[in-house]
Amino acid sequence: MSILIGLTGNIGSGKSLAASYFKELGAYIIDADLICGQLVVPHQPAWEEIVDKFGNEYLNPDKTLNRSKLAVEVFQSDKKRHALEVILHHRVIAEEKKIFSDHQKIDPEAIVIIDSALLIESQNYKNVAKVIIVQSTQELQIQRVMNRDGESRASVKNRLKSQMSLEEKLNYADYVLYNITGREQLKYQVKQLYLDLKNFAVNIELK
Repeated sequence: MSILIGLTGNIGSGKSLAASYFKELGAYIIDADLICGQLVVPHQPAWEEIVDKFGNEYLNPDKTLNRSKLAVEVFQSDKKRHALEVILHHRVIAEEKKIFSDHQKIDPEAIVIIDSALLIESQNYKNVAKVIIVQSTQELQIQRVMNRDGESRASVKNRLKSQMSLEEKLNYADYVLYNITGREQLKYQVKQLYLDLKNFAVNIELK
């Protein structure tokens, strides 16, 4: 039986790296951030709503959305972040459900994983069979994002503060992956968990 799993973690935790390991093992990955990018191409309904709400100053010269500039703004304002989430969350979830349905038709035993930073905040955790959270230390997260995005320490710390705390997220976890001592440790945990998920899918089918 096919199952839908949610994978989340705060910025710099290694969530997308874990997703890539699941993909190598045969899981289908739904990238929530990629869906967001597709929803906000010029003149799509979400793009129109964002421009109406936030203004033309968040557009590039070619009319594409300057997502980096908008992200800085919404990370500094709960009100603006909520306004953006109202525009995007329901559309992202609807697209994820459609993609999952498509995978089910092609592969009745598909293990489909939603890679989403806002799985819990968007309430989308209610739509998945299990929730996986990738955990790391705050210092490692800060260093990873600084190295990856070229951001300052203060900027990364602000982004972390704007997210639901790890402690709070862990309340929703069915599984936790620890990304602390290196990639091999994470890869090994993903491999073991993937076997558990396959067994879980089989047991559901037998019931």
